[in-house]
Amino acid sequence: MAASPHTLSSRLLTGSVGGCVWYLERRTIQELPHRVTRLFRNVNNQWVMVQHLSFLKRMYVTQLHRGLSQRVKPKPEPATSPFLEHMSSGQARAEVDELPSLSASSLPLSQKPNEELMELKAASIVEHAVDTAKETKEERQWKEMKLHADDLPGILARLSKIKLTALVVSTTSAGFALAPGPFDWSCFLLTSLGTGLASCAANSINQFFEVPFDSNMNRTKNRPLVRGQISPLLAVSFATCCAVPGVALLTWGVNPLTGALGVFNIFLYTCCYTPLKRISIANTWVGAVVGAIPPVMGWTAATGSLDAGALLLGGILYSWQFPHFNALSWGLREDYSRGGYCMMSVTHPALCRHVALRHCLALIALSTAAPILNVTTWAFPIISLPINLYISYLGFRFYVDADRRSSRKLFFCSLWHLPLLLLLMLTCKQRPGREGDKGEAPS
Repeated sequence: MAASPHTLSSRLLTGSVGGCVWYLERRTIQELPHRVTRLFRNVNNQWVMVQHLSFLKRMYVTQLHRGLSQRVKPKPEPATSPFLEHMSSGQARAEVDELPSLSASSLPLSQKPNEELMELKAASIVEHAVDTAKETKEERQWKEMKLHADDLPGILARLSKIKLTALVVSTTSAGFALAPGPFDWSCFLLTSLGTGLASCAANSINQFFEVPFDSNMNRTKNRPLVRGQISPLLAVSFATCCAVPGVALLTWGVNPLTGALGVFNIFLYTCCYTPLKRISIANTWVGAVVGAIPPVMGWTAATGSLDAGALLLGGILYSWQFPHFNALSWGLREDYSRGGYCMMSVTHPALCRHVALRHCLALIALSTAAPILNVTTWAFPIISLPINLYISYLGFRFYVDADRRSSRKLFFCSLWHLPLLLLLMLTCKQRPGREGDKGEAPS
């Protein structure tokens, strides 16, 4: 009678010892698949954690053990020039000096004057090759980047995205100027300063969160945190020093409604828009809301209320951002793919072009609604129609052609379209008391 496979080890043992061995073998074989499955599941979970935290860990170790890193000797590198591959610079110069020179009598008359010139050229070539090899070797060696006080303002300006901050402050100023009522210079300056500080804080926190992903993109690989020009602690400290006084100025220097909008915009940009960029294409719509809030803050700073005029200005900025950003992201699709960002231009290219065209046409409708809501006169939709039609035409070409040339034209058009549109709105602003003057009967 054939023996069971579970009793192979128990043949040599009898009694209670053999029974224990048989029981342990059987239990091990039954639980082996479950243990293997649990092991792979734990390994996958740990790999996800390591993948997201490895970059910050390397950064922390580099900052903490900077002195130890300086003592690491780089590997010897071969010379770049094949001519100097097996000789040092002194040996090369010695061999050049020891080259046998031809006698003057053996050379033709046409070559005698060029003898010294040829020797000088050969020596200069060798010296140039030696210097190039030394410079290349020095450039490849690891060097510690030291922060100087003179470089700090420029680094902080790039950390806070100073150009984007200037655009945010300009749209806030336009909302303040278009609001009805007298123009208060002190309130205007406090609003502009507080909005600028809030924007600097939001942009700095955004770069702090996106360091591992920005390092994979050509567009963002030279940012200060990616290059290690400043530490993450300094970036967070700078963001805190901008956010606290910025929100305080908007809340107590202007009014609580404007301060609440500033806090909400910082939260929306850092905690909603930034993580959504790697999850869903809905990040574009959330980012458009972030860009639409600054002119609303300017309106509420001047009036203290949130009415139809403020929503109209927010709608114009909301619609303008889609042709602007969609055209920009179309030329950066490869970069966004390397960075792992989920953008319409990468995952839904047809939707990207359709949304850009739709919001170009929406700018015409919003400009027509401005005099209806008593924000501007009826001259505004007429004089703004040419530039709105032009950007709509470029949006249509981008929708049809779907190439880099059309997207670049639409992007550059959006850069001058928004300032000109806001300037035309300010020129055609509805003056207070004009509606009442029209309604009065002559006495």
